Amino acid sequence: MIEQTNRERVLQLIDAYAAGDFDKVLSLCSEDVEHIASAPIDILPHLGPRRGQSAVRQMWETVRSRYVERRHEIQALLADGDQVAADIRVYLRKRSNDRIVRYDVAVFYTLKDGRITRIREIMDTFDLVQQVVECDLAALVMEHLPRES
Repeated sequence: MIEQTNRERVLQLIDAYAAGDFDKVLSLCSEDVEHIASAPIDILPHLGPRRGQSAVRQMWETVRSRYVERRHEIQALLADGDQVAADIRVYLRKRSNDRIVRYDVAVFYTLKDGRITRIREIMDTFDLVQQVVECDLAALVMEHLPRES
């Protein structure tokens, strides 16, 4: 029973986030919610670790300011007690030029007393950064590798 409740809570959060309803999202979270997105913060400084509703909201608002549209497809959603894991394909449309950024993210949610206390995102940041900066990073890396004789 707890798994179904927690699963529904996470689905509500995912849908409210996609709609940009951060008040609804944060109503599902604890006051000291922790959000961790594994990303190179030198390139994506708004990501990285955040704690507390204010800091998490600020990060989400920064993302929302850069993208005019967000949609998602949930590939899988699994619940085990107070843990919920989601495999999500995310689509963002860049505000600057209408280009679509598409990436997959594994998100792990921890709940306590029906509220989300921790959100941990793991994504292919190499692919994400290439799309955000619109540059073939693999080609750049290859240019700087020593050539074999």
